[in-house]
Amino acid sequence: QVQLVESGGGLVQQGGSLRLSCTASGLTFSGYIMSWYRQAPGKERELVAQITTSGASVTYADSVKGRFTISRENVKNTVYLQMSSVKPADTAVYTCNALSAYYSDSEQRSYEYDYWGQGTQVTVSG
Repeated sequence: QVQLVESGGGLVQQGGSLRLSCTASGLTFSGYIMSWYRQAPGKERELVAQITTSGASVTYADSVKGRFTISRENVKNTVYLQMSSVKPADTAVYTCNALSAYYSDSEQRSYEYDYWGQGTQVTVSG
């Protein structure tokens, strides 16, 4: 079955750095758009960063632009989130997501595959 396993979370001081990893299994990793989401207590889940299948295009939430970098290594089935200049507001559970969609001409319908990891806690002390 499909598994997404995050690692690298923990406690970090304000202004410090942390690198999160998410390793996938059970799917064709290179065919999936990969994303990092986060959810802080009492807040809705928000998209932090997203990277296309080849890694050619990335997008970021305004709140992390210039501080976070998303990247991927398709040969290792892994996506990363490099977090720098972290702030207490970055404290949240960070979860990776794998998304793939395609349209079947023969069946005239679309298919979507959407998988989530279990999340890793990031706490920034200030």
